[in-house]
Amino acid sequence: MIVIIDDDESVRTATQSLVRSLGFGASCFESAEAFLGSPLLGAADCVISDVQMPGMSGIDLTRHLNARGHATPVILITAFPEDRIRRQADAAGAFGFFAKPFDGHTMIECIDRALSTGGAQAN
Repeated sequence: MIVIIDDDESVRTATQSLVRSLGFGASCFESAEAFLGSPLLGAADCVISDVQMPGMSGIDLTRHLNARGHATPVILITAFPEDRIRRQADAAGAFGFFAKPFDGHTMIECIDRALSTGGAQAN
């Protein structure tokens, strides 16, 4: 199960279509808080999350999951791929970091690596 978290519905829909085209199940959430309160918290094999969202950011979500022992790989996407944000994502333990719009093939490769490594960081 791939979880997609983004406050932009069009990004959620497009990413969900990409993930499902690979044969994976996908669930979408409009916020990190909605995901954290869902039964999918322990069932997600990989999380793709926007960095900038109202409430909890994708970086904060990554920190939260790691601090609570969840080994779920988190791939972060952002419309603002600044070096400072990338460093924060790396420090938080993000598995991948992509600028929007991202290349579908590159994202697929990252998802495949995330699923095959069981969450070992591969930035």
